[in-house]
Amino acid sequence: MPGIDIELLAISAMVFAFAAFVHGSIGFGFPMVATPLLAMFFDIQTAILLTLLPTLVMNIISIAGEGQWLSALKSHLPLAGLAMLGSALGSQLLLLSDSELFKLFLAIIILFYLSSNIIKLNYHWIRKYPALAKVTFGVSAGIVGGLTNVMAPVLVIYTIESKYSKSETVQASNLTFMLGKLIQVLIFSIHGRFDAGNVLFSGGMTVFAVAGLLVGIKFRHKIEPVVYRRLLKLLLCTLATLLLIQWFIFQFAN
Repeated sequence: MPGIDIELLAISAMVFAFAAFVHGSIGFGFPMVATPLLAMFFDIQTAILLTLLPTLVMNIISIAGEGQWLSALKSHLPLAGLAMLGSALGSQLLLLSDSELFKLFLAIIILFYLSSNIIKLNYHWIRKYPALAKVTFGVSAGIVGGLTNVMAPVLVIYTIESKYSKSETVQASNLTFMLGKLIQVLIFSIHGRFDAGNVLFSGGMTVFAVAGLLVGIKFRHKIEPVVYRRLLKLLLCTLATLLLIQWFIFQFAN
């Protein structure tokens, strides 16, 4: 748990509120924005720990907000269950490995997501072999999420190529994130990482996250989607660049 520092608390509150605003505006993305921002001040393990409770709250509100949540649960539970298994593996690897390396991994994941349209990868096999695709992307999303807290790039590719509607994409993504976070809470707790101090800090930040989420939901229909996506991509590109610079500095310093 980070030390109780007023400046650090203020920065963390702004990060959580902003990431939740993004989540509310597009229906997902809280961990994708919050994790690299927090990773500038903490190691990846701590950044993931601090986002666990707010992410769960974001997921529950987002799933319920789309309506017909019970039907969505039945429809997307297999994908989410596979991701939960992958998340368990990724979380174990994170606990056993050098967390600084995963800052580089997180930057690469973000850059891959941003360049997926440019390199025009062929994913037609996803619709041709739906069962194989569900297993592949479900487990992969979980592993990547367990290691870096960012499942969105993997899930976005899967949902787009599977022709999910906007509502299906939001609900499938949030359900997958939610089960992944639940297994992470369990694993980190077993290893003694998610202690009372982390729970208190993470729970306190949830208040700012919910506030940002509610504002983001109101903005969802006011901001031009094309403009907002461009701004988000610019932000992610900046974050990935900063993470790469930070990783290189760490390597040369050691």
